[in-house]
Amino acid sequence: MKAAAQNVLITGAAKRIGAACARLLHSEGCNVFLHYRSSAAEAGQLCDELNHLRPGSAKVMQADLLNMAELEAVAHEACMAWGGIDVLVNNASSFYPTALADVTERQWDELVGSNLKAPFFLAQALAKTLADNNGCIVNIVDIHAERGLSGYPVYSIAKGGLAAMTKVLAKELGPAVRVNAVAPGAILWPDNDLSESAKLEILHRVVLKRSGEPNDIAKAVLFLIKDADYITGQILTVDGGRTLFC
Repeated sequence: MKAAAQNVLITGAAKRIGAACARLLHSEGCNVFLHYRSSAAEAGQLCDELNHLRPGSAKVMQADLLNMAELEAVAHEACMAWGGIDVLVNNASSFYPTALADVTERQWDELVGSNLKAPFFLAQALAKTLADNNGCIVNIVDIHAERGLSGYPVYSIAKGGLAAMTKVLAKELGPAVRVNAVAPGAILWPDNDLSESAKLEILHRVVLKRSGEPNDIAKAVLFLIKDADYITGQILTVDGGRTLFC
């Protein structure tokens, strides 16, 4: 990581993996621009927490990234906050099942929009400032980008697109900007609770026999930002060995 504090935009930063990334990067001296869509209370509390530790080091902004005007406003405000952006962490994601026979256009637009369209257009909007600062992009993909998750076809398609985008943007934005991704496995259970038997069945196929923590992903993101100067176009899988099984 550069000697000077890096300025980081994290989408979907209010909770879960996004918040873990914000806290860890902030602890490493970064300024963090926290985007959220609907979790206003959590985002505000996180921003206050970080600014209490280091005044002026965190800012927060609400936006629906499916709305291009709001997406562009986030990119603009993030650039204005501290005079440029060094790192973009594309974490915001919609996740819910869609039975193939019943998928609606609205569901397609929401899942592809949040998981693929928004990361692409944020990268486009921030390409100049990232290049000027020899910055980087870290996308949060999913192990199911490679092998689709049954019952989640649209989500899996969108994450597969994000994995492909990681590789092609590494070519398009190099050599000035590195682009990599982290693919989490079983880190947090979905908000729509799984049964205990379903959780045990998933963990049975994890070599380490346990779920991960959001900080496991945050540490991988930190590595790709701080210690991966000669890595680009790669996807770092953090899944406890889940993908070793079919």
